[in-house]
Amino acid sequence: MNPTDLLRSEHRVIEQMLSVLEKLACLPEAQPLDQADAGLLIEFFRRFADRCHHGKEEGLLFPALERKGFPHEMGPIGVMLYEHDIGRSHVRGMAEALQRLGSGDPEGRNIFTKHAQAYINLLREHIYKEDNILFVMAEQALSAQDQQELLEQFHQTEHTAVEPGEHDRWLQTAHQLADKYGLPRTAEPFCLHHGSEGR
Repeated sequence: MNPTDLLRSEHRVIEQMLSVLEKLACLPEAQPLDQADAGLLIEFFRRFADRCHHGKEEGLLFPALERKGFPHEMGPIGVMLYEHDIGRSHVRGMAEALQRLGSGDPEGRNIFTKHAQAYINLLREHIYKEDNILFVMAEQALSAQDQQELLEQFHQTEHTAVEPGEHDRWLQTAHQLADKYGLPRTAEPFCLHHGSEGR
């Protein structure tokens, strides 16, 4: 397994949760929004998608590519960083909308749906570009030694970015929510067990 394999596997988990979010956000207005599930999704996108996954990209992969001559402000890295920030703004928007809904403001539902749909569209396109363009470029630019060192750094980051065992819990949550909303399980379990390798 190389670093981009790991990142792609995490993308499958994120895509599964995007499908859950889509199902949740597109429920008929007569059916109340499950605020507990919505809050769980927001927490997933903040901790797993952003802190863990984007954290590895921004803190390790992108700097490694910059050392190979990739520009920081322009080109694919600049686009990915910009889209990460846009995604964070939509997650904040969903969280604020959920607070409004919890306070009895019915407009919170519409605001939540608007940010959810924008976030889903953004991340699906973002993931496609990373999987098929940026990661392919990374695999060509990084030597075998570069990739091994980067993978080891990814593993080290897992012990500091989140609590022990949190990756496994998020995979379980992704599967539980997929089952609840009648969606297929598309995430592969190996991507969240790498933190226990060699122990």
